[in-house]
Amino acid sequence: MSHHLDSPAAGKDVRLDISDLYLFRGETGTVFVMNVNHSIATEVTGHQVPAGFHPEARYEFKIDVNGDAVEEFGYRLTFGELDEAGNQTLQLRRLAGAEAADPYAQGTLIAEGVTGRPVQTADGLRLWVGKAGDPFWIEPDVLHAIGHALTDGTRADLSGWNPARATNLFAGHTVYGIVLEVPDDQLLTAAGPDKRIDVWALTTLATDAGGWRQVNRAGHPMIHPLLTQYDEELGDRLNATRPVDDRANYGTIVADAVADVVSAYGSAEDPQAYGRVVAAKLLPDVLPYTIGTPAVYGFNGLNGRSLTDNAPDVMFSLATNTAFTIGLTKDSVTSKPTLAFPYLPEAV
Repeated sequence: MSHHLDSPAAGKDVRLDISDLYLFRGETGTVFVMNVNHSIATEVTGHQVPAGFHPEARYEFKIDVNGDAVEEFGYRLTFGELDEAGNQTLQLRRLAGAEAADPYAQGTLIAEGVTGRPVQTADGLRLWVGKAGDPFWIEPDVLHAIGHALTDGTRADLSGWNPARATNLFAGHTVYGIVLEVPDDQLLTAAGPDKRIDVWALTTLATDAGGWRQVNRAGHPMIHPLLTQYDEELGDRLNATRPVDDRANYGTIVADAVADVVSAYGSAEDPQAYGRVVAAKLLPDVLPYTIGTPAVYGFNGLNGRSLTDNAPDVMFSLATNTAFTIGLTKDSVTSKPTLAFPYLPEAV
């Protein structure tokens, strides 16, 4: 559960719930992927959830280019109502400068289309939006054990778990994906000399008062399963705030939670110091990426995130300072991602 149904507010309408954010080098540029509306919600809630994307919401990729955790530009998608065939019209806007952080800014319309059909602009930007297989995998017993460990300050209790019988909770499930591929030159003109960008995904919903309510945001994978599985209030707070405030708001919470677990494992000489290092690495909750490089969310570094990176093993090992595995690999997904646009697995 990378970011799935991570708070009561997000769970009220899973069309607004971001399950995962990916960021990697594609065929023609940098690829941004946001997955929402996970089919597992039907099992969790016990009733059929709405299809597609919320027509009164906005789905955004926020991009920071100078390391201050404030967006300098970004891309926003909005959708029309579902038609009889299950399709929705869509509009893509680019926001730059002061507009990027202004919830009332209109931005510049750069593409229009319909879900399920690829769109390409004259300057090489590509967009695909539609139903896809979920490329993420997680083992439910390990997931719950690590959640309890971070909440209770204990070792993860896996005494009754057998890795040989590990199962992927999301096998056979689907998501609704947004795949945006941006030519590198369009990003490099804004990025600094190190070519680094920091990215997060955001969903907001129109309010009756004419404003916008922030519902869900995602940067690093596994942040919410680690910290908020058993703390719904914290989940709502994380989703409602901005990355620029993360260290002030949550730095001590993350550092202390990690320190308690590491102390239980006995895996660091100074658990508090280790906790502070982890908090500094993960906050602000933005996904770092160097434009034009291979994406690797791994043990040796965090640079974007490919569709096949083993984020659970990486994050659980980081949080415990212990070699950790959920007993699964990328081969546990039902439908495999591809190396060709739009990259997401086919919905089966």
